[in-house]
Amino acid sequence: MIGMSCTHFSSRPMGEWIDRVAGSFRHWEIFSEADHIIVGREAEIRDMIGSRGMTCSVHAPICDLNVGALTDRLMEASVEVLRDTIRSASEIDAVTVTIHPGLSSMSVNDTEVRASERARRSMKVLEKAGEEYGVTLAIENMPSFPFFLGRTASSLADIVDGTDLGICFDIGHANTMGQIDAMVETFGDRIVNVHIHDNHGQRDEHLTIGDGDIDFPHVLDLLSSYRGNYIIESKDFASAVESHSRLEKMLS
Repeated sequence: MIGMSCTHFSSRPMGEWIDRVAGSFRHWEIFSEADHIIVGREAEIRDMIGSRGMTCSVHAPICDLNVGALTDRLMEASVEVLRDTIRSASEIDAVTVTIHPGLSSMSVNDTEVRASERARRSMKVLEKAGEEYGVTLAIENMPSFPFFLGRTASSLADIVDGTDLGICFDIGHANTMGQIDAMVETFGDRIVNVHIHDNHGQRDEHLTIGDGDIDFPHVLDLLSSYRGNYIIESKDFASAVESHSRLEKMLS
């Protein structure tokens, strides 16, 4: 199924967006930040989604969290917030919960190895939470920013090593790192969610599909055995609708 997600939606109440989304999509990946935090609103969201015949997934919060934090209290607090999100996601029947793999220090050099080790510890705790609440977790590959963990297939594989966690394959992110083929080759059937958007290979632009330089026929061929959702991550609603039209043609 083709769904959509837009981080900018979270600055306004969910009720202002739901009918527009439902008019063009059957699936919404809710970005659980700001006005769209799902914790404590489970019944409301479940009714909102269900009454429109939609399904949903969740993108876990990212702005205040770091599962690879070098400070124990910050790492533990981040994991606890994600546990709460996973529990709430189970109550709204979310298909997947996508989670970022953490950050290294933006001010101190050479901390990536230590941050990755701590992120790996966090992943094992999150895996148990997913099992406890019956939710499929998807750890997302990151774009070409030096402080993001999990930018390459090998580094993301290291972070999820020792777990059976699923992967969210972000095509646009992988393109900024030249890692599209490597991600699919490394994770294969472990991919349980796909984020799709376009760019020109240098930065994470979140362009309408076809407006950048990603070879989508090649990527979709690599994903020929994939049966999960394609989540269009757009800058705005109009871009998402146009991407939906173009992607449908590619998949037909």
